[in-house]
Amino acid sequence: MSIPNTETTATSPEATPGTADEPAKDGTQRRTAVRWKLFLLLLVLVSVNYIDRGSISVALPIIQKEFNLAPELVGLLLSAFFWTYALMQVPVGWLIDKFGPRKVMTASCIGWGAATAASGMAGGFLSMFIARLGIGVTEAGVMPAGGKLNAIWMHKSERGRGATILDAGAPLGAGLGGIIIAGLIASTGSWRWSFVIAGAATVLMGLAVWWYVRDNPRQHRGVNDAEASYIEASHAAEDAEAAMDGSKGKRGLIPYLKFRSFWAMCLGWLGFNGVFYGLLTWGPLYLAQAKGFDLKTIGWSTLVIFGAGFVGEIIGGTIADKWRASGASANLVMRTLLGISSAIVVAGLVGVTVVPDATTAVVLLSVVLFFLRWVGLFWSIPSILGGRTNAGVLGGAMNLSGNISGFVTPIVVGLIVGATGSYTWALLYFVGSAVIMGASVLTLNYNKRLPV
Repeated sequence: MSIPNTETTATSPEATPGTADEPAKDGTQRRTAVRWKLFLLLLVLVSVNYIDRGSISVALPIIQKEFNLAPELVGLLLSAFFWTYALMQVPVGWLIDKFGPRKVMTASCIGWGAATAASGMAGGFLSMFIARLGIGVTEAGVMPAGGKLNAIWMHKSERGRGATILDAGAPLGAGLGGIIIAGLIASTGSWRWSFVIAGAATVLMGLAVWWYVRDNPRQHRGVNDAEASYIEASHAAEDAEAAMDGSKGKRGLIPYLKFRSFWAMCLGWLGFNGVFYGLLTWGPLYLAQAKGFDLKTIGWSTLVIFGAGFVGEIIGGTIADKWRASGASANLVMRTLLGISSAIVVAGLVGVTVVPDATTAVVLLSVVLFFLRWVGLFWSIPSILGGRTNAGVLGGAMNLSGNISGFVTPIVVGLIVGATGSYTWALLYFVGSAVIMGASVLTLNYNKRLPV
């Protein structure tokens, strides 16, 4: 993926794009592109995050047989990560706002790498369950920190792309994870070694984050004055606009609880993750049990399905920013794009429940993921509603809501499959989640910061 070519001179926001850190022909300094490079690093980081997070789903047919797990225990095991991950979201969002995203994100990487490696040493259900709880605790800081960095580093006109570049690591990691984990299992002959190797790679990513990420553009040696001034001018304009709307810049989550847009943000992310985490956790087992796929075919099908989500997310962010740049209001852009996304996701999931052909099911799931991941634009909403001051804690609250779906969905699907012996009602559960998502994205006001 290429770095978005959006650079202009410091003195003229409408000037011809360019990226070189050198004087332009008119003598003004051209902006550096460090913010885009930083978000490409975050894309890689979130991809690794989801490779680790979804590794158990890819290896689950083997683990289920080795540990002799009933469907209900499989659902409980798949949900373990989300219990602690969800509970940590608001506390870690507060830590990010207080201490900065760089420290929290680095500690998160090193911790979850160690926990992932430890999960490869599990001897049974209980030890694997505890390891998954540990991964949930340690991974909790990554996405809220990314939302905070989007507020700090990105110009207002670029946050759609910033949000989707960050969040696109989820489907990319889920897709690549199917191939990488399946390949590691095949090459090492052990699902355990695949987890240990994935954990070691994550620790290395933590070191890369500490080396490159900074909590303020002015602190980064690669940022020139033109790029820093460009970002700061956007922040100043936002702060002035927010002050006119009554925003006071108070810290904390409680004042936001009385606003409809806050709850729409949370419920929209809850519905989104009801679909995404359902497919992430149970998708490989669905392909194995309902469609008869072997491990290799599961890996490639997962890559196709979630790869479509990655492409869709990048395209959705680009469309949103370009449409906004043309002068359209945030409400028109976001409600239109996310409303279309929700409608297609609902239709696609209904289609999967009625088609018997395995190839058609994979195609439909790919379409579902392509449009579902447009909702990755939600990672621009914490900064829209709360500004830079509270982007971390609002991102944590949003992700807490989403990850309620994370721990409920695998259990519910396990109970459904165990009770019915079929995935039909599980897929209809995903349809219900998509309906909640659709209602929420059409309710939220994207035009202004909340007066807190």
